[in-house]
Amino acid sequence: MKMLKNLDEMTPSQIVEELDKYIIGQSQAKRTIAVAIRNRTRRKRLPDEIREEVAPKNMILIGPTGSGKTELARRISHLSGAPFIKVEATKFTEVGYVGRDVESMIRDLMGIALQMVKKEVSENNAETIEAKVEERLLDLLLPQLDNSTGSLEEGKEKTREKFRELLKKGSFEEKEVEFQVTPAASPLGIEMFGGGNMDDIQNAMSSLTNMLKKPTKRTCTIKRAREIIREEEQDKLIDPDKINDEAKERVEQMGIVFIDEIDKIANAEGKNNSGQDVSREGVQRDILPIVEGTKVNTKWGVVDTTHILFIASGAFHVSKPSDLIPELQGRFPLRVELNELTVSDFEKILIEPKNSITMQYHELLKTEGVDVQFREDSITRIAEIAHEVNNTNENIGARRLYTILEKMLEELSFSADTLTGQTVTITADYVDKRLGNVIQDQDLSRFIL
Repeated sequence: MKMLKNLDEMTPSQIVEELDKYIIGQSQAKRTIAVAIRNRTRRKRLPDEIREEVAPKNMILIGPTGSGKTELARRISHLSGAPFIKVEATKFTEVGYVGRDVESMIRDLMGIALQMVKKEVSENNAETIEAKVEERLLDLLLPQLDNSTGSLEEGKEKTREKFRELLKKGSFEEKEVEFQVTPAASPLGIEMFGGGNMDDIQNAMSSLTNMLKKPTKRTCTIKRAREIIREEEQDKLIDPDKINDEAKERVEQMGIVFIDEIDKIANAEGKNNSGQDVSREGVQRDILPIVEGTKVNTKWGVVDTTHILFIASGAFHVSKPSDLIPELQGRFPLRVELNELTVSDFEKILIEPKNSITMQYHELLKTEGVDVQFREDSITRIAEIAHEVNNTNENIGARRLYTILEKMLEELSFSADTLTGQTVTITADYVDKRLGNVIQDQDLSRFIL
């Protein structure tokens, strides 16, 4: 089975070029991540005896909120087609306390990989599945007749073809039919107990319950029946053992875990090691073996984390990377500092990325028949205001642009239905008129912008 994207053929410069389409600036961070990803591809080409000795280059992204840390990791996951999961370090607690155990990140990653592989199998067999779904729907619309004569059989076949055409056109979408539904049981069956946590036990109990249920008749529309039948046909084509082996291989060789807010579990220098600080250090010690490389028991089998790439991130406003326990620091050899965004960066963020903010608002209001045009001077003014507010209040990076644009376009968004067919041009004066009073009142801007 092939990866969603052929990352094996992409050089670091090509990876950076792809990231540039969505993320402005932070060239050093992009280069570091591109090299780390490329090294994983290079490792796959090594002889077996050398491959096992090459460890992934885990890294910590350091920078203020809104500077692009999470977006970098998210785009890399889309680009590579590799199993990817984002977790927050603050969600975990050390063993013995109420909360999620750190091994759950690997179990969740394995679950994501399994869904990826299943989806690929379904896409590769889409034509076969749709053909079988169509035949089953026609069977529901045209029940079989017993003891059919030759002429009746010929007439029935013509009727079936007419119904096929109508079905493809969507003429029967709301027609209700009755058909037999087989309860969906997990392909893993009782093996689902292997995970060892409460979620796995609940899933296993649900699976066992479904296995004991008898097929039932159900009445629903053709539209809904198509979805149910498609799922049944997909399950028939899936070999659980092959799917699990492929998913496990991807997790172990190309999996990426993004641990956000890692600075929140660091002990700030000068604090006493008591209470919450002890708990934070406990979480670090629990994360350590996962990052070092250990075998995690999941409901799909044992997963080796030795070659999973871990990318941590944090603003580190209060604490520093050196406040992490030494052993954990050693497992994140690469440190990448992301720069604070400038006025020029804000201008580019507003218009250059494929999913730029101004494009989003333009398309949203276009659904109401309103054509919103942002003039160049308005882009510059919005960027200046975002930079100014970030400097005078809390620095939330590029997220500030959302708060500013939402406030600026609030009146237009509210009355868009009455402006159908009109073109609204956003100028620097328009921006100042809508935001001037808020910017001048620093106390008010703390709450609004």
